[in-house]
Amino acid sequence: MKQLLLLVACLLLPVISFASDNTLEQYIENFNYDSRIEMKVNSKKLIDMLEDGKAVLVDIRFKEEHQVWGPNFGLKIPINELPARLNELPKDKIIVTACPHKDRAAIAMTYLRSKGIPARYLTDGLIGLAENLRGDSSLYFMELMEGE
Repeated sequence: MKQLLLLVACLLLPVISFASDNTLEQYIENFNYDSRIEMKVNSKKLIDMLEDGKAVLVDIRFKEEHQVWGPNFGLKIPINELPARLNELPKDKIIVTACPHKDRAAIAMTYLRSKGIPARYLTDGLIGLAENLRGDSSLYFMELMEGE
């Protein structure tokens, strides 16, 4: 766990060092237990948010990973392309970043928050989302998504 935190800190250092505003600094200074809860969403809650049109899933895996497997809904923006593609994110929805587990999703969420974008990360990852979208659940979900 300590190695993961060190890795995240090292990856975020450039974001923190070159931020042109104090948004990330303010977010960290005001971080509390409510913030900790608000930055996360699990796949069951995400499904509800997607059904209600309140959120958009952003799959931040690399292009090769998108080609091999993954959801056919949401946006596919690899984490290394995120800075150049911010304009593709809807302004009226909560952005939920996702990868198979949660390490890259947490980094992407932090980056987006540093830009003032309300973002969360998927705590159980795309693997957890796949578990919750099987069989009848997937049929129901896709019918709802097509109806929008």
